[in-house]
Amino acid sequence: MTPLHRSRQQQVLVLGGGLMGLTVAHVMARHGWSVGLLRRGRRDAAGFAAAGMAAPHAEGLSGPLLALAQRSLQMIPPWVGTIEEDSGLPCGWRPCGTVVPFTSQAQRQAFPTAAMGHPLERAALEAEAPGISPAFPCGLLFPQDGQLDSRRQLMAALEQACRRRGVRFEEGVTVERLCWEEGGDGHPHLVGIALRASDGEKQRRPCERAVLCCGAWSQQLIPSVPVTPVKGQMFSVQAPRQALQRVLFGPGAYLVPRRDGLVVVGATSEQVGFTPGLTPIGQDQLERGLRQLLPAATRWPPMERWYGFRPCTRDQQPVLGPGPLVGLVMATGHHRNGVLLAAVTAELTRAVLDAGPAGLRKTSLATTLHPFRWNRFSPAP
Repeated sequence: MTPLHRSRQQQVLVLGGGLMGLTVAHVMARHGWSVGLLRRGRRDAAGFAAAGMAAPHAEGLSGPLLALAQRSLQMIPPWVGTIEEDSGLPCGWRPCGTVVPFTSQAQRQAFPTAAMGHPLERAALEAEAPGISPAFPCGLLFPQDGQLDSRRQLMAALEQACRRRGVRFEEGVTVERLCWEEGGDGHPHLVGIALRASDGEKQRRPCERAVLCCGAWSQQLIPSVPVTPVKGQMFSVQAPRQALQRVLFGPGAYLVPRRDGLVVVGATSEQVGFTPGLTPIGQDQLERGLRQLLPAATRWPPMERWYGFRPCTRDQQPVLGPGPLVGLVMATGHHRNGVLLAAVTAELTRAVLDAGPAGLRKTSLATTLHPFRWNRFSPAP
């Protein structure tokens, strides 16, 4: 299948309206594509639950995932600029840096990205994170890391930017099946989407190009791609203004301070399927982690409590690039790094759609995407 000629506006359906779906839709619309976006429920999106860290170094990533994340981190400021320009709303980008504390010098030295951070001894650690527990004699500062206020600002700005760029939203839509036919090249080609509309009516929508951004629900459409939900519970507290300036990434909890003093505390990691709701065990775990990391924060007034479902693969890396059907592009499985990887995911997705199957094989894009290919979990023939 070859791309449509540029004299005709190219069309694509984005399946899923969370952070990744909105980001992809916005980038595609900005580059002249006609974009439709199908989503089941606005508040199902993991982006509304995410703490919004853009911290590849504090996360201790390595290999191709670290390289991809560093590339995306550099893209975030201009990406945010386009969203704010199109929406007229702030995204909450804050290049505040991240502090990672350690219980020993040996632990710090063994950290995968230690060479990319500034070492902090106890006095310097206390200066960067006032009130941090005495259990941590040293740390690392990653000033290059940052955060986005995804829950309160980024998601709303992205949605507004998409609407102003002409993205067509269809709400309450459940995509039930991808329809395909054998092509002349011997490969299955995407030809349509079987869906259930908000009124319950079943439809088949013709479609030759789509991007799968269904997050934790992706495996329901592509069973061969093991993307499963990992539940995360969180809460927030209101700190005195300026009490914490850096993200504090501890072993039992992380603290993400917003400009207005709100501090997001997260997050549990629970293999419970799509079991909804907060639990006393999960909330106790977070409160214990907060107490062990920054004891003074336990006196800050509580604000909100919430949960969400991260889309996780077996190797905890995303699924990107061409999918099992010609015309289908994958953008899912980002686990805890959705906000961090959104910018680069959208640009890679656009490049794949612009190049088409034949063009993709002739570019370095194929090499970049290879570690994140959809069929890497299948046994070799």
